[in-house]
Amino acid sequence: MKTLPPALQQHLDTGATTLCHCWRLTRSDGQVLGFTDHDGAVTFNSVTYEAASGFSATAIETGLGLSVANIDALGALSSLSLNEKDLAAGLFDNADIEIWRVNWADVTQRVILRKGNLGEVSRGRAAFSAEVRGLAHRLNQPTGRLYQVNCDVDLGSAKCGIDLNLSIYKGSGVVSAATSNRHFTVTGLDGFANQWFSRGKLTWTGGANAGGAGEIKIHGVSAGVVTIELWQASSEAVAVNDTFDITAGCDKSFETCKMKFSNVINFRGFSHMPGNDFIVSYPNRGDKNSGGSLVGN
Repeated sequence: MKTLPPALQQHLDTGATTLCHCWRLTRSDGQVLGFTDHDGAVTFNSVTYEAASGFSATAIETGLGLSVANIDALGALSSLSLNEKDLAAGLFDNADIEIWRVNWADVTQRVILRKGNLGEVSRGRAAFSAEVRGLAHRLNQPTGRLYQVNCDVDLGSAKCGIDLNLSIYKGSGVVSAATSNRHFTVTGLDGFANQWFSRGKLTWTGGANAGGAGEIKIHGVSAGVVTIELWQASSEAVAVNDTFDITAGCDKSFETCKMKFSNVINFRGFSHMPGNDFIVSYPNRGDKNSGGSLVGN
């Protein structure tokens, strides 16, 4: 049960209240944004909560125990600081969020209702819906290293040791034709083999998407034609002559680490880990007359 500050409780007891919701978001780049469903801006703790931002939320429910309590934050993209391009760029992914109930006539009377992180975000041109996960959701996340076949670090990180700024792992290109916001033909990458940039990163340096980035699903080379397909469509239209930088990708396997990057010394997977075939195998007695012995099936 949440205990309210005495002044706020007295305000509620009057029966005529001046309350609003305020949302404080801290993005992955450290920028702090504030939004409110009040018709005027609200300021406290050095943060101004912008009015008429289109922010709203579903009912907030809290249960006992460690169950994950989720709500949805809904909004119209009507704020200059809350737009599709930043959502598509991932700046709001796992952003810290605080939801406050505030007396806008006296902001010292306030109480925090929920604290957590933004989860899955569904977006469109005019609106978005974001899952707000309670702090207990962290108990469902893997912590520390995982015992698995593939490597568990990001390509180019300190633990990986590969320098993605080397010319062998980095290139620049220009869009020559675009069939959609995620599939296009490019020039400037003729010196790289088929699939070299698959699972890598593309960063736009020119065009409507300049400054944005995306993960590469397929880098294809066929009959001298180079195509790029992104996992997720760019927020703005991809056009001819748009420019980009691109870095190599890795599927985290031991074979790729050895053959593509010559980086086995830093491989952080367990390539000799027994697979499912070993788990379901059982001993089988051979033919006594043939001198057989117990062998794995």
